[in-house]
Amino acid sequence: MERARAGAEALGQRLAEPDTRPLFLGVVHLAATPGAPRHDANDDLLAEAVDAARALAAGGVDAILVENFGDVPFFAERVPPETVAAMALALGAIRAADIELPLGVNVLRNDARAGLALCATAGASFLRVNVHTGAMVTDQGLVQGRAAETLRERARLAPHALILADVHVKHARPLVAESLADVARDCAERGLADALIVTGAATGAPADVAAVETVVAASTRTPVLIGSGTTAENVAGLLAAGARGALVGTWLQDARGAVDVERVRTLRAALG
Repeated sequence: MERARAGAEALGQRLAEPDTRPLFLGVVHLAATPGAPRHDANDDLLAEAVDAARALAAGGVDAILVENFGDVPFFAERVPPETVAAMALALGAIRAADIELPLGVNVLRNDARAGLALCATAGASFLRVNVHTGAMVTDQGLVQGRAAETLRERARLAPHALILADVHVKHARPLVAESLADVARDCAERGLADALIVTGAATGAPADVAAVETVVAASTRTPVLIGSGTTAENVAGLLAAGARGALVGTWLQDARGAVDVERVRTLRAALG
């Protein structure tokens, strides 16, 4: 776990220093894992994950986030054991390919407990939590934040792991009327997230610059990342609004859904 701890420390230091180069976190979208409706036993899920991670690393990302993107429809919270096992194997295959970048996980839709298990056992340095505080109405139904449980389980299982938490996450609506600033402040100050994530309305939809400014102002000392819709064309405006970097998946892919190393390099250059 020393490499996972070192990766988390390096990312945490970068997030804490606003004058450093913006962070570029590339996303590996796993094919459907066993048990999911679209799972195909003929797919080489692990080889595809390694190919995507290699392209991200070659293009210049700072870290890699692995998520079970192909598992639609998602469970609202707890995923089955086979999903966690498949994600652990994917993380192991990427690490075995001598990719030295920090690795992270997002267990969709909102299984932070499984994410912590992967941080504890499979060498991940951080996890993304779509609903860390509050409650959101989603296509999975009501998804509620479990910050109290997550923080205590992190202390027990993976104290090194950074928690990157979404604020008004995509594909969701808040259960009650609440300002974006209040949600951001609660997630940072009461949920103790290590970084906040701002997204657009859906996968691939850009974040609103005004929303980024609002979250940056509300979260004060907690860094803000962009979690959807970042492109080479809009990234400068998002960074100018105060974002410290971006998590990017869809825009980096070609028409077949494979990560295109040239698109990764293009966005790396635009990020600086």
